[in-house]
Amino acid sequence: MTVTAESQSKTFVLPKRSEVPVGDQWDLTPLAASEAAWEKDFKKWEGQIKTYGKFKGKLAKSAKVIAELLRFDADFDRLGERLGNYAALKAAGDQGDSLYQRMKGRFQHVAVKAAEAASYIRPELLAIPAGRMSKFMKSPVLAEWKLALDRVVRYRPHTLSNSEEQLLAMSGQMAEGANQIFRQLNDTDLKWPAMEDEKGVRIELGHSSFSKFLHSPKRAVRKEAFHTYYGQFEAHKHTIAAAYNASVQRDVFYSKSRHYTSAREGSLFQDNVPVKVYDALIAAVHKHLPTNHRYLALRGKALGLGDRGGGVHMYDTYVPIVSGIEKHHTWEEAVKVVTEALSPLGTEYCGALLEGLSTARWADRYPNAGKTSGAFSSGGFDGPPYILMNYQPEVLDHVFTLAHEAGHSMHTWYSARHQPYQYYGYTIFVAEVASTFNEQLLLKHLMDRASDRKEKAYFINHAIDEIRGTIIRQTMFAEFEKITHALVEKGEPLTVDLLRGEYRKLLELYFGVKASEERGAVSQFVIDPELDLECLRIPHFYRAFYVYKYATGLSAAIALSQRVLNGGAKELADYMGFLKGGCSKWPLDLLRGAGVDMEKPQPVETALKRFGELVEQLEELVS
Repeated sequence: MTVTAESQSKTFVLPKRSEVPVGDQWDLTPLAASEAAWEKDFKKWEGQIKTYGKFKGKLAKSAKVIAELLRFDADFDRLGERLGNYAALKAAGDQGDSLYQRMKGRFQHVAVKAAEAASYIRPELLAIPAGRMSKFMKSPVLAEWKLALDRVVRYRPHTLSNSEEQLLAMSGQMAEGANQIFRQLNDTDLKWPAMEDEKGVRIELGHSSFSKFLHSPKRAVRKEAFHTYYGQFEAHKHTIAAAYNASVQRDVFYSKSRHYTSAREGSLFQDNVPVKVYDALIAAVHKHLPTNHRYLALRGKALGLGDRGGGVHMYDTYVPIVSGIEKHHTWEEAVKVVTEALSPLGTEYCGALLEGLSTARWADRYPNAGKTSGAFSSGGFDGPPYILMNYQPEVLDHVFTLAHEAGHSMHTWYSARHQPYQYYGYTIFVAEVASTFNEQLLLKHLMDRASDRKEKAYFINHAIDEIRGTIIRQTMFAEFEKITHALVEKGEPLTVDLLRGEYRKLLELYFGVKASEERGAVSQFVIDPELDLECLRIPHFYRAFYVYKYATGLSAAIALSQRVLNGGAKELADYMGFLKGGCSKWPLDLLRGAGVDMEKPQPVETALKRFGELVEQLEELVS
């Protein structure tokens, strides 16, 4: 970061992308050696679109024609994936760089053209009489495509005519408008001032530094950061609410077009996950909310924020309640501790990951001006499974984030090496298992090495906050998505006041405000007026019905990590088989093979029971 003098203090300003050392950036040359090489492949890819026309109207002729089309489609998609990844990752490094924004936009434009050209495939396949299709699928030339075709056939009730499918395909780029508006506003146009941290150092407030401020041991710093940060969302609330309303309207439009009973059912259909799994998750979390309220009371007591302290605010829920323990990990130290923690997964796993995070430059490490906020893994069949970070050495959560994203990347690494292209791309439902599994191993590694009761309490506190943040909080988000989509499906537009009102009800429920009032007690949690604006700043809401998978994923991960750590070669082989499985089976079947059944209540109940046990342990350690 750049350092300048200001008011006799230091101000840390995010560097420009051009100022970031090459070694701290990801190496994208495996995707394209240069922009010129990308352009050459891009033109080749665009020119191949016309080949789709060669097969149009001919799929009912023979199994051989279908096989030829599917092979062309997979090869075309594979090249497109590589080109799209390169453009997207370049743009993610600096959202303000018009060259890469244009490259990304050009890719999206051609991808829509390709989708239009290929839009006949599903309806034409489904127009083949069932008996004839059954005979085709017994042919050896379609052996490698049988599962893919089975998955197409199940969409028969939700597939439209050729012309209707083409119209929907043509709407693809337009449908991304809401997400693009939010991203540009959120990542580029929102601006905050510099603030002093607890050490008197001035740091530019932004998405990445906001987390650091919320972890500050000085409450005045946390409070100022919270109110300053949400001030920008207050100033742009109508714009963001309009963008979110457009996003939900899009989801409802597509679900109705394809004859689903709801947008939620349409989203879960692709993973073959029953809606009852979603509803059962919400019900289970509601059942265990008193434990969350109990933990918030414990947090308030430990931080001295009870009745006289004014209660616990949202900006008090991130700082460790055990003070005096500073955890600082350089990038190299974080990589070392993560790979050591994952050693139960074997030398191949840890060796590949260590090389990727060190010399192979899989990761874009630190924040810079214009860089996409947060963190993600972006893997593909070709090239490394890349990781975007906005790493802060002082924030322990970022070490866990690295382990989390490494779980995604190694899942990609294994799937791409053990499945053909058409079956390597695992779904998000199982992806969140691999990532949070890694977090569980890291947590155990750190807890086992705690030097005393105080440090043990520190890591138990982190374990509690992991479950609270991933299962309870993400379930609250999931319930919000369920509510907002249901409102739009009833014809209710999502205004700012409506969104804030519905979100406040959930805040009161999940944080125990209403429960305390009903008991005649003073609530330990205080909802600041700005807090219901939180519903306007969650990027995942623009990928509807995604967040519940974090909660089910961690629930499965807790069960599977215990199975691997307490088991032997078979349990490890079962889990590695899951990582290698890609999408060669339905998500719930892949998890059953690994040793956990998500259609039964046990995994979520087990995780929330573990949450209660950890709260009890923390009560004993900090009392």
